[in-house]
Amino acid sequence: MLKLPIYLDNNSTTRVDPEVLEAMLPYFTESYGNASSKSHEFGWAAEAAVQHARNLAARLINCEPRDIIFTSGATESVNLAIKGAAEMYRAKGNHIITTEIEHEAVLDTCKNLERKGFDVTYVKVNESGIVDPGEIERAVNDKTILVSVMYANNEIGTIQPVNEIAKLCKEHKVLFHTDATQAIGKIPVDLSDHNIDMLSFSSHKMYGPKGVGALYKTGKLPRVRIEPQTDGGAQEKGLRAGTLNVPGIVGFGKACEISAKVINKEAERISLLRDRLLNGIISGVKDVKVNGDINNRLPGNLNISIPGIDADSLMMSMKDIAVSTGSACSSESVEPSHVLSAIGLDKKLMRSTIRFGIGRFNTEEEIEYVINKVNEKVKYLLSINTLSGNGSKTKKGEYAEN
Repeated sequence: MLKLPIYLDNNSTTRVDPEVLEAMLPYFTESYGNASSKSHEFGWAAEAAVQHARNLAARLINCEPRDIIFTSGATESVNLAIKGAAEMYRAKGNHIITTEIEHEAVLDTCKNLERKGFDVTYVKVNESGIVDPGEIERAVNDKTILVSVMYANNEIGTIQPVNEIAKLCKEHKVLFHTDATQAIGKIPVDLSDHNIDMLSFSSHKMYGPKGVGALYKTGKLPRVRIEPQTDGGAQEKGLRAGTLNVPGIVGFGKACEISAKVINKEAERISLLRDRLLNGIISGVKDVKVNGDINNRLPGNLNISIPGIDADSLMMSMKDIAVSTGSACSSESVEPSHVLSAIGLDKKLMRSTIRFGIGRFNTEEEIEYVINKVNEKVKYLLSINTLSGNGSKTKKGEYAEN
């Protein structure tokens, strides 16, 4: 039986998997010790649980457990990686390279470093949102110390040529960091095949709890060194002070374990649901534009623009479906999406853009419901727009396009 409302905002956050919650519960009420307490059984149990989770996270991305640093989430991981590397290697140079479509965690961190005297190059992307590795290489100079390019984009789902970029960084002896928050747990990532120096990811994007994430920092030679960004303790090899969130880390580890088992079949199933959603909307709505590379994208991401429709009005008319008009982290901003701007969308199409995020718990029945609802509401809004004239207010707070 179909249950409303339907959640299709899995790029923003995901529901905690029931198995993850079950794994976490004892660490709230029974094994509630501090992982830094070395003198009794409660602390030992907590420390063992953290190490087990570290092993599971490492297994998912095929790296050494010692290379996993637990944090409060991907934003902290990004800050630790970029600021930590910038401060550590400032004597070598002050130049950082990134792209125009990074998450705000990267862009705002880079802007912060610019205010401190660092030079940042923001490389452009093509109309599909893909960066040319050649453009990255051309931006490298003798002062370049770090390149940061996201693995997959949170708004349009485009997957970047990360391995190629990491390889050229290695050739130029420049550190490479990737924000893989949207990729880990959704598509296979094998760090044994990459030249990635640092990688950030988060639990709540892969059916784990909020408030916990990780930074992978390679232990391979030459060893990468970063400056800690928090002081007050020796946790996580002195790189991230503070009492460890043991229940969250346990849940994160369980989410990694589940993803490692199901990732290939799950990606295939979700891709089919995404294609079914797109084809269903296209069959009922004219001139739908897909944003991002239709083939080289995350399985569950569908970002479309529907000409003549105001996205906010469409969402308001579909209150039983949870979708978004862009990145959840910047949804309160009145500025246009920097990602959609970077791929060349004009302002009218930006205002007509909806992002669907399909995930583990979505069903075919839900997708069929969403197809019918979207097609119905788009036709209604277009008819209201035609009857009332551009920019006029419709009932229940809905607006036709200006």
